[in-house]
Amino acid sequence: MNDAEGRRAFLGALFREGGGSIRFDRWMQEPLYHPDLGYYTANIRDIGARGDFTTWPVFEDSLAAGMARWLQARRPPSGAWNVIEVGAGTGTLALAVLRQLGRWKAPHYHLVEISPVLRDRQKKRLRWRKASWHSDLKSALESVGGHAFLISNELVYAFPCRVFRRTAGGWEELFVGVQGGQAVERWQAAGDLPDSSAFDHDWNPGQRIEVQESFRQWIARWSPSWKSGAMLVIDYGATSPAVYRQRPQGTLRAYAHHQRLEGPGVLAAFGRRDITCDVNFSDVSRFASQAGIACHPPVTLGTFLAGTASGRLLEAGGAADQFQVMEGRPDFQQRG
Repeated sequence: MNDAEGRRAFLGALFREGGGSIRFDRWMQEPLYHPDLGYYTANIRDIGARGDFTTWPVFEDSLAAGMARWLQARRPPSGAWNVIEVGAGTGTLALAVLRQLGRWKAPHYHLVEISPVLRDRQKKRLRWRKASWHSDLKSALESVGGHAFLISNELVYAFPCRVFRRTAGGWEELFVGVQGGQAVERWQAAGDLPDSSAFDHDWNPGQRIEVQESFRQWIARWSPSWKSGAMLVIDYGATSPAVYRQRPQGTLRAYAHHQRLEGPGVLAAFGRRDITCDVNFSDVSRFASQAGIACHPPVTLGTFLAGTASGRLLEAGGAADQFQVMEGRPDFQQRG
């Protein structure tokens, strides 16, 4: 069975499982993370000019310099220390951060990566560095006794999202069905709404929003294993309701060969496109608090870099206002 036949067989079974249609977040999980057919797990070619999309660390060292200064300001005065990067891409940022930190009192660097393709690239890039790899954050934390600094750049955007649309009578939720062999949008009246700050606002009919409920579930799984350190989350987005300012169609989109695709284009070419949405940092903070992690209000990337520049300007370019940076720490009072 070739790839196309395998894809058709899997999709047929998936839609039969859902009675003809499946909720969008369940569908989004598969084209991104299916072990054999998913974009990140099997089909991603590269990140940068030769890939489907690029990230800022591929071209700039400013972020690595800022993150290294943030880590240096918090590292323990003596003894070994650990840094865990989740979703490290090709390892470009990891290598740049380690170079900025230098070899003296460098941390043991841990990478959490589920993509075999990207893990291979990371290992080649970091082959002379003290680094370890893990399949999930919980096992990475357990390997260091729960004491670590956690960093991520453009991680949250890749979590599957539920999609809702405001109507005059309430909310509808997006499902995916099949018609003529193609995936199509199907809207159904929403049942119980998930916990999200996006529902705290009075939207006009037609407004679409995304809720990354999968991120809430993910953070709840590993947070009890985190004992000390600090967390730095960097991603593009904003707090609610600003994340949807002038975006009545929401922020859901896909990328292929650096082309931005919206609407039906998001559903096409199963497993061959990156699918994402802007990060609602109000939800990130809410979900972290529920998991026993206290977060500071997010700041723009430009503000974060200015605060870590230590006398010299770190340029953020066009990413200065588009990216948000949020810091968090374990909150044992919240955990009870």
